[in-house]
Amino acid sequence: MSKESPLSVSVVHANQFSEGTSQTPGSLRLAAISPDLGIHSALWGGTFLVEPVARTGIHHHGPQETVAYVLEGESFVQWGEHGEHSLTARAGDFLHVPAWLVHREINPSKNTPFRWVVIRSTSEPIIVNLPDDAWG
Repeated sequence: MSKESPLSVSVVHANQFSEGTSQTPGSLRLAAISPDLGIHSALWGGTFLVEPVARTGIHHHGPQETVAYVLEGESFVQWGEHGEHSLTARAGDFLHVPAWLVHREINPSKNTPFRWVVIRSTSEPIIVNLPDDAWG
């Protein structure tokens, strides 16, 4: 005799992703795994898009850690007390952004957006947008 599990696999199709999540100027986040979509998890998952030649505002994610996979395009990421550190992540790369790390993303391409698949360490996304002059 088999016992039925109260757990099940959930799928959220691309046309069901939600813009009703925290945003940072210069980008678009779409929630896919979140309580708002009826998926109760310890994690948050979604996508992150920055259009060609755009940059996000300076921000951090409070106590959340972020893991991102660059699905397409190229991302120039700055961080540090004054934005003095940087790296370029390309399609196929993974990034880890520690909790509380102040950063921003820049799309250097004139033609191609960049898109990430993002997983955060808590179910509710935390976005703390800082003033444009936060790095002086």
